[in-house]
Amino acid sequence: MKVCDAMTPDVQLCTPDDTLRDAAEAMAALGVGLLPVADGERLVGMITDRDIALRGIGMGRGPDSRVGDVMTAEVKYCFEDQELEDIAQNMGAIQVRRLPVLSRDKRLVGIIALGDIALIQASDGTGMALSQISRPTTQHAQL
Repeated sequence: MKVCDAMTPDVQLCTPDDTLRDAAEAMAALGVGLLPVADGERLVGMITDRDIALRGIGMGRGPDSRVGDVMTAEVKYCFEDQELEDIAQNMGAIQVRRLPVLSRDKRLVGIIALGDIALIQASDGTGMALSQISRPTTQHAQL
């Protein structure tokens, strides 16, 4: 099964110039903890509720601060035509719960979460990814 068979295709975006308030309100309305950040059609980062709390509020920035000042610029992603099992294993290895999904011409086409994978295929791949995400590490992913 391919990533495109399990991903969520409708993804709310924000821009680097949006405010932390805008991002937080969008996350609350959607019931999500992460938004891709796009500059035009180019994916330039990801912002999480954790970024807002720690890099934003925790560093003295207010709700009118820019998303671009606190977002995670290093974006890990997968392609829509990759095998779902491979991506589940990769998510465990890099310790992320969600990945933006790109087409081969690098356009954002969706987002895949471990929950999406679990709904489609309750397999050892999901269990393996979840167990690897839960293991202690000295590196912390922002996604």
